[in-house]
Amino acid sequence: MNSTHLSPDLNKFYIDGQWHENSAGNTLAVVNPASEEIITQVACGEIAQVNTAVAAAKKAFAAWSATSSATRSEIIKKIASEMERRQDELVTAVSQTMGCPEHVASWLQIEGAVYAMGLFAEHTGVTETQAQADKCIIVKEPIGVCGFINPWNFPLHQFVGKVGAALAAGCTMVVKPSEQTPWQDFIMTEIIASVLAEFNAPAGVFNLVPGTGTVVGDALSRHEDIDMVSFTGSTGAGIKVAQAAAPTVKRVMQELGGKSPFIITADANLADAVKYGVEDVMLNSGQSCNTLSRMLVPQAQYQQAVALAKENAQALSLGMTEEAFLGPVSSKAHQQRVLSYIQLGIDEGAKLVCGGVEAPAGHNKGFYIQPTIFADVNNNMRIAQEEIFGPVLCMIPYQTLDEAIEIANDTPFGLSSAVFAKDDAQAIQIAKHIRAGQCMINGGEFNYLAPFGGYKQSGNGREFTAMGVEEFLETKAFITSE
Repeated sequence: MNSTHLSPDLNKFYIDGQWHENSAGNTLAVVNPASEEIITQVACGEIAQVNTAVAAAKKAFAAWSATSSATRSEIIKKIASEMERRQDELVTAVSQTMGCPEHVASWLQIEGAVYAMGLFAEHTGVTETQAQADKCIIVKEPIGVCGFINPWNFPLHQFVGKVGAALAAGCTMVVKPSEQTPWQDFIMTEIIASVLAEFNAPAGVFNLVPGTGTVVGDALSRHEDIDMVSFTGSTGAGIKVAQAAAPTVKRVMQELGGKSPFIITADANLADAVKYGVEDVMLNSGQSCNTLSRMLVPQAQYQQAVALAKENAQALSLGMTEEAFLGPVSSKAHQQRVLSYIQLGIDEGAKLVCGGVEAPAGHNKGFYIQPTIFADVNNNMRIAQEEIFGPVLCMIPYQTLDEAIEIANDTPFGLSSAVFAKDDAQAIQIAKHIRAGQCMINGGEFNYLAPFGGYKQSGNGREFTAMGVEEFLETKAFITSE
C-alpha cells in the first residue's frame, strides 16, 4: 500500500448520476492525525446541493423501488466484489484520515465492512414476500428517500450499515460523509456509481454531498422530501438530528454513544479477562461507541486486576508501524477533549495507574494519547458516566454480582456490554440483566450476523442483518372482503 504523498480529489459532489465540480469553492481541510499534515481538501456542501441531491433521489425512487429483489441482490454482490478488489485503497483512505495503523485498519475497518456489504445481498427478497391473515395480506415496501449522516471513527463500517441496507430495501439516498474521514466514501461512490450504471439503474439512486453537520446534516434532517434519516455519532448531536427531523415526522434511526460495562466474575480467568478488556478499550485508540470503558472487578481480585491492566496497557505500542496497536486520536480538538477528561479523572480523585496527560515518549507530532487506566473509580464520577471516546479505562470494584449489575445499568447509555465468567451459561445469565443492545460473552467479538444498536440514550433501531434492512421498510396491509 502506498500511504504517503497522496492527494485525492475530494473537491466535488456526486448528484443524479454525475460528478459535479465544487463551483462555490468552499472546502474543508482533511488532516492526517499521525503527521498533522493536510492530505487534501474536501468540498463543503450547502443547502443548494442537498436540495438538488434530494430531488434526484426522489425522482429515482419509483423506478428503483420497482427493481426486482434478484437484481438488487446482484448489484450488492458486485459492489462487495469491487470493494474487495479496491481493498488496499480503502485501507489507505481510512488509515490516513483516521490515524489507524494500516495493518489494524485492514482487519478492523475494511475486511468486515466488505463482508457485511455482501451479506445484504441475502436480504433483498423481503420486499417480495407477504404474510397472509384472515382477510388480510401484509407486505413490506421501501420507506423512500433516506438521508445518511456518517461518523469518522468507523467510516466504512457505518457507510455499509446504512447504504447496504437501503439498497437491499429498495430505497434511494443522499449520503453525508464525516468531514474528518471522507476519502473512503468517495471511493465507495466510484464503486457504487459504476455498478449501478452497469445494471442500468436510474440516476439519483445514490448521491454524495460532503459538508458540515451543521449545514448538510441539518438540511438532510429537516428536508420534507427525506422520508428517513440515519445518524451515527454522539448522543448530543443525535438529539439535534431528532429535533430537526421532528416537524416532518420522518423516521429517525440513531446509533449513538456508549459507556459499556464489562463484568468479570470471581471464577473467571482473570488474566484472560483483563487482557481482553484492556485491548478492547485501546483498540482504534478508544474511539468506538461500543468500547468496554468500565471494567467491573470483584473487590477481592481488584488489586491484582489493576496490576494486570497496567501491565497489558504498557505493553501496547503506539504509532503507525506494523508493530503498533493504536495510533493517534482523530483530531487536535478531539485530543484536547480526551485529555481534559483524563485531567478530570485526576481532579475527581481517581488513581492514575498509567498514562496521563503528557505526550507519549517519541510522539511529539501527531494527536497521540497514552493508554490510560484509572483505578479507585466509583460510578458517580463523571469519567464513569460520560463517554470519553479515547484510550481510557475506568476500573470499578464491586462486592456482589447484584451490585455489579446495578453499577452496569447505572448509566444513561446501553449500547454494548460484556461478561467474563466461568462458562458461557453463567455469563449469559448475568447478561440477561444488563440493559444493553449487545453483550460480549467470554471474549466474544463483533459479529456482523448480530443486529447492532442500543438501549436508552445509545439510540434506536438496529443495523446489519435482516433487522437492519427492515428499518428501511414500511408495512402495508391489504384488507380484503373475502
